[in-house]
Amino acid sequence: MAKTRRVSGTVAVGAVLAVTPACSSQQSTLDPASDSAGRIADLWWVMLVGSAVVFAVVTALVLVAVLRRRGAHAEPGRASRLGDPLIAIGGVGIPAVVLVSLFVLTVRTLPVTSAPAPGATRLRIEVTGRQWFWEVRYPGRNVVTANELVIPVDVPVEVRVSTQDVIHSFWVPRLNRKIDLIPGHASSVLLRAEKPGVYRGQCAEFCGLQHANMAFLVVAQPPERFRAWLARERRPAGRPRTPALERGRRVFFRSACAGCHRIAGTAARGDAGPDLTHLGARRTIAAGTLENTERDLRRWILDPQRFKPGSKMPGLEVPGDDLRALVAYLRSLE
Repeated sequence: MAKTRRVSGTVAVGAVLAVTPACSSQQSTLDPASDSAGRIADLWWVMLVGSAVVFAVVTALVLVAVLRRRGAHAEPGRASRLGDPLIAIGGVGIPAVVLVSLFVLTVRTLPVTSAPAPGATRLRIEVTGRQWFWEVRYPGRNVVTANELVIPVDVPVEVRVSTQDVIHSFWVPRLNRKIDLIPGHASSVLLRAEKPGVYRGQCAEFCGLQHANMAFLVVAQPPERFRAWLARERRPAGRPRTPALERGRRVFFRSACAGCHRIAGTAARGDAGPDLTHLGARRTIAAGTLENTERDLRRWILDPQRFKPGSKMPGLEVPGDDLRALVAYLRSLE
């Protein structure tokens, strides 16, 4: 009975492992949306099969050696004569061929995922990792945002990454490999989404207490929509259109918000936190920690340490009516 349970458990675990790669998610390397990510996924599958072949061969040789060893007492030296060539071919030759083949395939895959040559792309985005959010700039276009990269579909984009504090790692599994952000050193990675969509990225290098809550989104849009988005992002924040929004603007400048955040077109020039010029158009807040809804924005303003302990933003004690006006003003910044 115990043996049956062990066998059943082994079969169950094997079945789970077998179907796990087929499961897709927002950050699945095995659900590629670009040529680079597709080559990485292909390499992964080949390595999985190659590793399985080596494992099967070595396991079979061990079993053969054990079984033949049992009969070695009847004829001294018989097990050695029969086993040596088999071990040499199966235990050394086959794994060597598999490993060399995998190495060659890996080397051939590297150029597809490497950084683009200088000037090889028409669009460059500069991303700076900071504890714990991403500053995003579009050089030459006067656009600054945070935690979201908007790119045109099927257009190669160079993402140049750097860090303002510790080591981070920029990774969008469905679009390309991960790349480290090293203090004092700039690196680049190529992103090219084959179809419109929202692709989740994540810091993949432990960078402190809130490393797990340092996510970002890559939003791939048709070229015409991307150009329209870029035109909107260039514009500074407009004047509040209603008395309630004007009240929210005054609350913003009376509180500590203006000292840490920037809103283009206003006197807010802080750089300790993310740029808020077009906060209302973003999908998430706090680097992917919360949805950009009225409720979550209100909760974030009152007690950010509840959701992101250790973040630099302090909680604000804002009366109810002022809080509603502040949230409405921030959400109007589109």
